[in-house]
Amino acid sequence: MKLTKEEALKKIEELKKYVADEEAKENKGYIIRKRYDDSEIYVSTKDNVRDAVIEAMSKGVNLFGAYLSGADLSKANLSEAYLSGADLGNAKFYGKGGTIKLKKNQVEDFLNALGFQIEN
Repeated sequence: MKLTKEEALKKIEELKKYVADEEAKENKGYIIRKRYDDSEIYVSTKDNVRDAVIEAMSKGVNLFGAYLSGADLSKANLSEAYLSGADLGNAKFYGKGGTIKLKKNQVEDFLNALGFQIEN
């Protein structure tokens, strides 16, 4: 079977993607998953949730709906994190000593993520 140049280049790109995907599978560390359907939000090279969240944040990953229950997030800078809908029940948040300010429009999402219901 003889391929045209365009077909050959397309096959090369498909093979490159296949190899990259296989290498990514081998190098998987901690996987941050959605709390509702268990799908992957972010695949980290790190081996624990704290470092995976920090890595995801450094790459601008949206953690909306993330399952982070019981996560040790001490000393993690979450000041730009979008955690609406995330499950942060029993998560640990100590170590920064209150140096990061929470904006008023972030308070309700933060408390909801911790399992609190806000009443008017």
